[in-house]
Amino acid sequence: MERKEKRVIGVTGGVGAGKSTVLSLLQEGWAARIIQADTVARELMEPGGSCFQAVTEAFGAGILGPDGLIDRGALAEIVFHSEARRQELNALTHPRVYEEVRARIAAAEEPLVVYETALPEEARLRELCREIWYIYAPEEVQIRRLMVSRGYSREKCLNVMRSQKPEAVFRRLADRVIDNGGSPEETRKQLQTLL
Repeated sequence: MERKEKRVIGVTGGVGAGKSTVLSLLQEGWAARIIQADTVARELMEPGGSCFQAVTEAFGAGILGPDGLIDRGALAEIVFHSEARRQELNALTHPRVYEEVRARIAAAEEPLVVYETALPEEARLRELCREIWYIYAPEEVQIRRLMVSRGYSREKCLNVMRSQKPEAVFRRLADRVIDNGGSPEETRKQLQTLL
C-alpha cells in the first residue's frame, strides 16, 4: 500500500484566538498529529532535557523550584524585564526546540501533522511547514475567552494581547486565515474546505 505524502501545517495566532479549539478539531476530525512548541519547550527544560543545563547555568539556581524543576514564573520575571535576557533565553532554547520539532515531524506516521506556535518567525514555521494557518478571532472575542478561561481582568487581557505580535505580522506570514470568532461548528466547516 502506497503511503500518502505527509501534509505539515503550521498553526499560529494570538492568545485567546482559539488555537486549542482548532487543534482539537483537527485531531478529532482528521486524526492529525499535533506538535506544540510550548509543550516541546517545557519538555526540553525538564531535568535531562537538552535545554535544562544551559538555562540553569545561564540564569542561576534561583530559577529552580523546590522540586528541582525550572520555575517558569521565576524565569519569566527575569526575561520579561530585560530584553537582553529574553534574547539570551531565546538563543538557548529556540534552536533546540526547532531541532526537536523537526525530528518529531519527520518521525510522525500520520498523514496530517500540525505544528502550533505563537511565535511563527522564531519557530521557523515556513521552513518546517508546507502551509501556515493564522487563527483569528476579533479582539472582543479574545478578551471574553481570556476573562473566562484565565480569570483575567479586561485590562490584563489587553496588556497580554498587546505584548504579542501584531495581527498584521500573523496575516503577512499566513497562507490561510481561519476565522475562529464563531462557534466550533463554524470553524470545523472552514477546516473541511481546506482539508
